Amino acid sequence: MATRRETPEGAAKRPPGLAAVTLFGALAEADRAAVERQCRWRLYAAHEQIVDREAETRDVHFVATGTARIMIYTASGREVALDDVEAGGFFGELAAFDGEPRSASVMAVCDSWIAALPATRFLAMLEAHPAVSMEVMRRMSRIIRAATDRIVELSTLGANNRVQAEVLRQALAAGADGDGRAVISPIPIHADIASRVSTTRETVARVLNDLARQGFLSRERAGLVVHDVARLELLVQDLT
Repeated sequence: MATRRETPEGAAKRPPGLAAVTLFGALAEADRAAVERQCRWRLYAAHEQIVDREAETRDVHFVATGTARIMIYTASGREVALDDVEAGGFFGELAAFDGEPRSASVMAVCDSWIAALPATRFLAMLEAHPAVSMEVMRRMSRIIRAATDRIVELSTLGANNRVQAEVLRQALAAGADGDGRAVISPIPIHADIASRVSTTRETVARVLNDLARQGFLSRERAGLVVHDVARLELLVQDLT
């Protein structure tokens, strides 16, 4: 499996394979290995573009290591982050299904091994393995539900409230311990939160400071600690 660029210093020199990609959990090892051989592998450096919006490419991409950020840019050039695809995830299936140009741009958040599978191979795999097809449909259902939630938030919540809702979303994703605490690690960058909820870094900083003063969260070495996830959830629910 050859790569198309030099490996950054300190990174793995060989493609890691697709074992970490959850989509292939139902495949036998031999079938997964066959998919790996059909992929083009590339190690992207942090902040390197993987996919351009409106590009005519159709490949489906699998994140073997690292993180890929799906985003769009407004007419004024402001970045709007739609989602982060962590190691084990995939993206690009829409273009493979409908043959239309890319609906968003994708950038590597950190050094990331990405495998690109041609659309024809991807569709053939789905026909041959119904369990994989079902997992793709479940993922698309989750995306639609998340998009619906974001549309509601943008339509009904002010900027401050959207920041609170995003902190809650990340806390729920991190998971609460037995005491109801959640640690968001690493600490979210203000610009990233602002991009996700269509506001400014200054607004994010102000809201996080307000939440800290009210005892909802604190910045600690382990990460951004939400002291009582249920309490924060009640706050957000009262606003919706």
